[in-house]
Amino acid sequence: MEYLNLGVLAHVDAGKTSLTERLLHHTGAIRTLGRVDAGNTHTDTMELERRRGITIRSAVVAFRVGDLRVNLIDTPGHPDFIAEVERALRVLDGVVLVVSAVEGVQAQTRVLMRALARLRIPVLIFVNKVDRAGARYDGLLTDLAERLGVACVPMSEVDGIGTASAKVRPSSLSAGTAERLAEHSDAFLAAYLEDTLTAEDYRGEVVRQTRLGLVSPVFFGSARSGEGIAELTSGIREFLAGAVKPVPDDRLRATVFKIERGRAHEKIAYVRVFSGEIGARDHVRFHRRGLTKEAKVSAVHVFELGDETVEGRARAGRIAKVTGLKEIGIGDLIGVPDGDGVTTRFPPPALETVVGPALPAQAPAVFAALRELAEQDPLITVRQDDETRRISVRLYGEVQKEIIAETLAAQHGLDVTFSLTRPVCVERPIGTGHSVWFITEKRNPCFATLGLRVGPGTPGSGLTFGLDVELGSLPLAFHKAIEETVDATLRSGPSGREVVDCVVTVTHTGYFSPVSAAGDFRKITPFVLAEALREAGTEVLEPVSRIEVELPADAVTATLSRLVECGGTVIGSVARGDRAELTGVLPTGEVARFEQRLPGLTRGEGLMSTEPAGHRPRVSPNRSMPG
Repeated sequence: MEYLNLGVLAHVDAGKTSLTERLLHHTGAIRTLGRVDAGNTHTDTMELERRRGITIRSAVVAFRVGDLRVNLIDTPGHPDFIAEVERALRVLDGVVLVVSAVEGVQAQTRVLMRALARLRIPVLIFVNKVDRAGARYDGLLTDLAERLGVACVPMSEVDGIGTASAKVRPSSLSAGTAERLAEHSDAFLAAYLEDTLTAEDYRGEVVRQTRLGLVSPVFFGSARSGEGIAELTSGIREFLAGAVKPVPDDRLRATVFKIERGRAHEKIAYVRVFSGEIGARDHVRFHRRGLTKEAKVSAVHVFELGDETVEGRARAGRIAKVTGLKEIGIGDLIGVPDGDGVTTRFPPPALETVVGPALPAQAPAVFAALRELAEQDPLITVRQDDETRRISVRLYGEVQKEIIAETLAAQHGLDVTFSLTRPVCVERPIGTGHSVWFITEKRNPCFATLGLRVGPGTPGSGLTFGLDVELGSLPLAFHKAIEETVDATLRSGPSGREVVDCVVTVTHTGYFSPVSAAGDFRKITPFVLAEALREAGTEVLEPVSRIEVELPADAVTATLSRLVECGGTVIGSVARGDRAELTGVLPTGEVARFEQRLPGLTRGEGLMSTEPAGHRPRVSPNRSMPG
């Protein structure tokens, strides 16, 4: 039996969940077709999802196409939940990218396509809503190629597009298709020039290049009426099956991409198995940033049809729900520790808000509930100040804040308030600093000698910790105490901000045996590190977001002016008839304010999408950091 792990991605409201429902119904996985507006779809299981009509958490369902078993992952479309999409990308073999035939390529569609192109994940494009007024065909194909930067191969045509009676029929491969295929294959080009290609040769080359992520077949249809669904289903089987070859190894390799809680409040890990197998009563090891733990699996359920699961062993290629691993987390690697975990492909949240319970006595319960939510979305980063007991949460946007409040009320009976959302600024070293505290110095109250050198790291590298002393110069527990304390101290640097992109090297060590203890090094490390940082100097960085704005061409001037007033930088602008497209970078803290003003600037016709884009300097380098 062959397996395919398929993602369905789209800009919000393109019809992604409706398409998922239609695929399940067409393949016989479900008997009754659910509707988003009726709140009875099989993938939007949360009450919040059904009430709001949006996908918040990724959901897994299954169907069969002949001898192919497909695990389909329905992902959120709203940019505030991009972390859910990022986690799904880790386990996918292929993707169906949904685009509306009416609205066309929207800004979030481009964000998703850039990520898919970087990872070379095979993509089929499904153009939905061909039966809606305003639907396009030729113009949309041009937009797909130009705005997504992908070589598109149309697999269907539409008669009566834009009407309720729209019908889809197969498209013949044209000379334009041959030219696109020839760009990636010298053998195909030679055969094309010799005029020896058959229809089967064309089709076979499209299959090969799709699986390599070089071209994307485009199918047209309607998730509402079911038109074109049969052709898309056949395309999934033909173009995506076999795109990812199984790892030729019997050792267990698996990745956790989702965590949820069961009825008995037990932790359930959603796992993609890449090689080997996992089953109930197995003792497994899981790994996270150099940390390895072992636990016994209590149960494994694999997806069968629809959202139904059956108990059994999960073999290579399957997605399973695993229970019994109490300390497991999203991103953990199970089995063979290939690498140090899965790296994040999207920057972490750059906005922060303070969460306050309506009743002060409920503060511990609120913190515990937020920690549980962080299991399901670890990038929200819940923190509590040791002194003030103030609880803060990092997130991507205002919608995510609303969802957190509603979830706490619905699932835990807790009412909370939020402070104004503020950007999370960070600092990074701009020079090199060095500090040594010796045991014999009067300022040093600890039985420990420690020297640290601090310097700038590459952007996005976080903390790089190294040794310029022999590992055996200290007991291993002392080295571990230094490293852990450096990591903890940099989370709230001398000015209260997190210090990032920093290289910290141990240059001197010393101790008195048997008097010295690991606690001496934990106490002295923050003082030595702060002194080295002051000598190095730091610069403050503010979070920024990449924005894409679609708007009327005659509104560009006013919008550009407002963008610059908000501290933004314009990267480019493109005119497309009476419409235009702006791209730029905007301080993340200004995104909400700019978005609120956009309707007035564009007569309500402006559309904007945002994507975290890291940090940039906010002020001149600060060489006298406050304590």
